[in-house]
Amino acid sequence: MRFALALCLAGPMTHAANYSAGTIAVDGQTVVRLHDAAAQTEVLIAPSMGNNAYSMKVKGQQVMWAASPTLAEWKAKLTLVGNPFLWPWANRILGESYWANGKKYQLNTAIGNVRKDGNGNPIHGLLAYSDAWEVVETAGGDDAASVASRLEYWRYPEWLAQFPFAHGVTMRYRLKDGALEVETVLDNLSDRPMPVSLGYHPYFQLTDSGRDDWKVHLAARSHVSLSNALTPTGETKPVTKADPHALRGSQLDDVFTDLIRDKDGRAVFSVTGKSQKLEVLYGPNYPVAVVYAPPGRGFICFEPMAGVTDVFNLAHAGKFPLQSVPARGQWRESFWIRPSGF
Repeated sequence: MRFALALCLAGPMTHAANYSAGTIAVDGQTVVRLHDAAAQTEVLIAPSMGNNAYSMKVKGQQVMWAASPTLAEWKAKLTLVGNPFLWPWANRILGESYWANGKKYQLNTAIGNVRKDGNGNPIHGLLAYSDAWEVVETAGGDDAASVASRLEYWRYPEWLAQFPFAHGVTMRYRLKDGALEVETVLDNLSDRPMPVSLGYHPYFQLTDSGRDDWKVHLAARSHVSLSNALTPTGETKPVTKADPHALRGSQLDDVFTDLIRDKDGRAVFSVTGKSQKLEVLYGPNYPVAVVYAPPGRGFICFEPMAGVTDVFNLAHAGKFPLQSVPARGQWRESFWIRPSGF
């Protein structure tokens, strides 16, 4: 469903050559607008609502999917739409505790900031709807349109109670040649290694055909076996789905590893309609892909992940690798959203 937005200028726009970046008001919220005139592409980001790039239009066609028709309705009834940021854990933790650096940490659900899935397991971290992001830079010009926002996680005791690693997060959206890069930088401010279970849960759609006519390319060699709680069992098996995989009569809610990468080290997942195509490119520090396309819904999610679901606990058990940021160190990675045929 497309957002029906009433836009009005809320501040000066930065216009230079092909690319522009600035702020506008949408339903009472300050929104950052990135524009690529040559590609006729517009991206809208809501810093106060999880720093979510909730809209990406190409020649007037909406690429991002949302259940709510307006920003105001989304704020009134928060749900995952657009490009949610999953941190400090992506997807699920099995139970209410996790392991890091050889120590077991207990979640404090009494604080009220831990969301749970239908099985009662913590899901999607703490920041999906956070209003703690601050825009630190916007830029247009000959090269790209971009916005960088910063979240100082270490300032919030209710977050540190659940994930006690002092750090900051910088997210940069960069629009160039009709493609949107989403770059994430973690700055570990603590004196201990910080585990990384980071991910995004973007919702995509095509407008030239219905969901059942879409075909999907899965750039992976291995499929992760899941339990009834949708957490990995520790086993993997080869990917056996056809390439391309037709969505008609099927559903996807799958975790993939051993990604197939191009010469630049990027794994390219895609969905194709009649003429439209949407590619999601994963940088090397995203070794896991979750693909979600339930039946009867007009979206598909290509989710870049730094580790498998429940990776804190599975890494402690020796079943899957876990990335970490060294003490006082930094982690950085990007994924790209590249539409074509619009």
